[in-house]
Parts: sequence; C-alpha cells; structure tokens
Amino acid sequence: MIEQLTQVHNSTVQISMERLCSYLPGNVKRVTWLWLLTSLCFTLFPSRFRADMNADVVCHTLKFCKQDPGQPLCHLYPLPKVTELTLPMCALHFQTLRGFHWRGRDCNDSNKMAYPGSELLECINNANKLCPLGSQPRGVILLGDSAGAHFHIPPDWITASQMSLVSNFGSNHPQCAGLCVCFPLALYKCNASSKQVIKENSIYLRLRKRNRCNHRDYQNISKNGILSRNQLLDYPAIVIYAMIGNDVCSGHIDPLPEMTTPEKLYSKVTQTLQYLNSHLPNGSHVILYGLPDGRFLWDHLHDRYHPLVFSCSQVSPCRSWMSSNKTLRTLTSERAEQLSKTLKKIATSQKFKNFDLFYLDFDFQEITEEWQKKGGQPWQLIEPVDGFHPNEVRAVT
Repeated sequence: MIEQLTQVHNSTVQISMERLCSYLPGNVKRVTWLWLLTSLCFTLFPSRFRADMNADVVCHTLKFCKQDPGQPLCHLYPLPKVTELTLPMCALHFQTLRGFHWRGRDCNDSNKMAYPGSELLECINNANKLCPLGSQPRGVILLGDSAGAHFHIPPDWITASQMSLVSNFGSNHPQCAGLCVCFPLALYKCNASSKQVIKENSIYLRLRKRNRCNHRDYQNISKNGILSRNQLLDYPAIVIYAMIGNDVCSGHIDPLPEMTTPEKLYSKVTQTLQYLNSHLPNGSHVILYGLPDGRFLWDHLHDRYHPLVFSCSQVSPCRSWMSSNKTLRTLTSERAEQLSKTLKKIATSQKFKNFDLFYLDFDFQEITEEWQKKGGQPWQLIEPVDGFHPNEVRAVT
C-alpha cells in the first residue's frame, strides 16, 4: 500500500508512510506499530525495500500469509530476490474490549442495576408516557459469526488512489449487522459506504419505535462474547441464532471433511438452546436462521478484483463456495441445505420452558430479486473486498 501511495502521489516512501498515518483516526495514531514499521523497515532499509522487497515478502515475514504443505507459494507480485525480512520481535497490544457498539450503554453507571433490559431500570420506569405499564418490552440478542458482526474492510483501505483523510477505517461494524438486527448507534441512517446513505429498517429500530423501553436493549454476541440476561430481573428477549457460513466454510485445501455434520449440529444447537433456557427470562423468543446457498458468491463475484486477490492469497474466508470447482460448490450447498433442515427439525420438534422456538430460511435469492427490481446488481449485496460477507445494502433490502 505504501509503495502504491508513492506512485499515486509521486512521493518518497517516508512521506507516503506519514501520509498513511495521517489517514488513521486519533486513537489508532497513538499505537506505535506504524512508527516501528517506519523505523525498522523503511528508515533502516530504504534501498533494500525498494530493490528487493514487496508486499508478498512483508506478508509472509509477518506470518499474515502462509504456504500450505504441498501448495505453491502464492504471490501477487514477481518473486523477489529476498524471500524473508528479519525484524525484531515486538509485543504490540491493542485494546479490543467491546463497547456500546456491541451492547447498549448503561443508563446509570453508579447503579449496577441500571442497565438496558432490567425491569428495575429507574430511568425507564419513570418515563411511563413512552413506556406504558404492561407494554411487554423485549431486548434483541444476536448469536452469530463474522457476518453477524458485520465484518467489513472498506475498499479504500487497499486501494491507494481512493485512500484519504475521510476513509472509513474500521473492521467490524456491529451496529450495521448484516442480519439487520441491531443498528443501535445509527438510529435512522447508517453509511453503507462513503458515498451512500441508506434508511434503516432493522428489528431493533422497529422494537424501539414500538416501545421506548427497548432503547439500547441489544446485544451483538457474534464470534465471541457473553450473554448478559438476568432470568429473574430482566425483560424477555428475542434471540436470533444465525451461524451463516462457519459450519460449511473453512480455509482448508479439502474443506469437505471439516464441514459440520447434521448429527453434530443437532447436538451442539440443542446444547445451546438448553443453555439459553437456563438464562433467558420466561416469555422470550429464539429464532434459528438457516444457511444460505452460497453458490451466489462465485456466480456473481468470481471475476471481481478484490475477491480474486483473496482467493489467490489463500486467505479466502470460504474456500468451499469461493472456488472454481463447481462440484465442490454444489456439495457445499447440499450440506448447507442439510444443516438448514436440521435446524428446522429442531425448531419444530423441541420445546423449552422459557422461550418459543422458530425457524426462518436464509433466502438470499428472494433478497437478490428484490434488489434487482430496484435497479441494483447482485454483487452489490456482498462486501466488495472479501467477496463473502453480506453488507449493509443487503441488510436493508
């Protein structure tokens, strides 16, 4: 990226590095890893960087890229003379604690009982005009994967000609969850890109509009996190269980043996539901989302630049569907359908004391047709950089 910036702006490596740092938000500028890279890589070895190194060397040296056994070395540039760069080992620490993007902000930090969803929340109970007694508030909880967390890499991160001070730096945007569940920060609008503003229509917003007692009562527990619900003191919740692709997707050379079997899924989901039954207040609802037919991805994105780069770099988030092997894509969709049927079987056969259980299909075809009626293209529904995760456009379609 730095090398491209030098070409775009006709500047030196050092100036391009400073330019890149200036684009980052303030809290990131204070982290020293950029300074370390500047000092170690580009100040001490500037001529070597220009002559013998490229992005492939740096990627493999820092162990971001790897070469699987029996596979050729994947590279985007001509092979350089230098195949490894020796760098001092430095311990870098990044704060990754989840804030109110993921879980609603407490109403009163001095009162441990004053949190969204609590029946004892004084600041809500005093607003009976907005939250009438007997209005049955409900919180929203999402259990999901990286799609639920709305994994997002802005295209201007990796396109030097588009990078600027207004670049939208950030990797996860839980408030713009791909399942259209939360959207807590942008209560009415959320930027899908730097050039587009979309009016939201999320489950959370509908609940909040219906009942202001639902304000800030959301939990996005995607990839990791701890369910926070007091069974005796809190309002019931609507829990959405949506493991969209992890059960059939992996980066393995042969992904088929790594896919979850229907039997294993039945066992694991049943365990999860038993856990929820022991933690959710009575009157809650749980919705099991089926898996999508991911053949959509290759059909509409295989010839687009960024997904192609990810595939070549052997860091594809789903080798099963993002593959030129049509048989593999078909087998993956068949397994996804089997798993969806398993979820539907669970929803129709099991009963729990504290919540009702439902099943919904993940009908991407219907979403695509609706988007096309509005004049859009199917590939616009997917994150442009990795070519896999659903984006915000898809969420509000």
